[in-house]
Amino acid sequence: MPAIESIQVFQALNSSPNARLEQSAALGDGLVAALWNNRHDAQEYHAPSHHTLSCYIDGGTGTFRRDRPDQKGSPDKLCTLPAGHESAWVINGEIRLAHLYISPEQFALSCITLLDREPRELQLRESTFIEDAEQARRFRQLIQLDWSEPGERLRTSSLAHDMLSHAILGQVGLREGLRLKGGLAPHLRRQLVAFIDAHLADPLSLGQLAGICALSEYHFARMFRESFGLPPHQYLLARRIAHARHLLRSTRMAFGDIALDCGFASASHFNNRFRQVVGATPGEYRGAF
Repeated sequence: MPAIESIQVFQALNSSPNARLEQSAALGDGLVAALWNNRHDAQEYHAPSHHTLSCYIDGGTGTFRRDRPDQKGSPDKLCTLPAGHESAWVINGEIRLAHLYISPEQFALSCITLLDREPRELQLRESTFIEDAEQARRFRQLIQLDWSEPGERLRTSSLAHDMLSHAILGQVGLREGLRLKGGLAPHLRRQLVAFIDAHLADPLSLGQLAGICALSEYHFARMFRESFGLPPHQYLLARRIAHARHLLRSTRMAFGDIALDCGFASASHFNNRFRQVVGATPGEYRGAF
């Protein structure tokens, strides 16, 4: 979970005397949501380390980018601000907007899961004031929920994952002129993903995974991180938590059985790690859905 202090777009708005934060919430899995009011302001974003999805809820007809003054916002217009982008904005009048901040690690994991591509090959395309009724509907559903209530915060998290998946499937393209150095070959990456998903219940070791690629543990760990965007233990935990989410929502399996099926040593260990990642216990998560 990214610290709120590391989310540059959030901090830029939070430091403005004209912007007011209505609510914000850490949703787990490197996702943070925020709902803002702003009026008669100017903002600049300089190469943030995170991605931002934005939806105008109310107003915005006087808002524009300095380099595109002929394009104005309006309710349900969407903006995609990828990590590393540069933009400057002028807000004339009042605006209410919702933001979803996405960590580079979660973006990388989603690219691997949804597209079966190395995250280094891909980039989230920058876009300003696009129309996407399905994505705007998700944003409006999101702001209707009470993010301070645990069950509704979990529903918010589920919506946020849907929004991220939608953006990756529709707004991600290959980087032009990229020549990758290092990392794992595509066939090895696919073998690892298939092996890990087939053995989530097993106590996998770094040496076992390195052996699949015929590499030393040191070189495997470095190359894995280059190809997957996060170290092996974090990827393995993310896949185990994702499988646990699925089982909690789609079955009535006992928590102890889910823990073993997902490779956790005990129900208490599963409970602790799930709460650290998701922000709720397995029981609270199942109850919310």
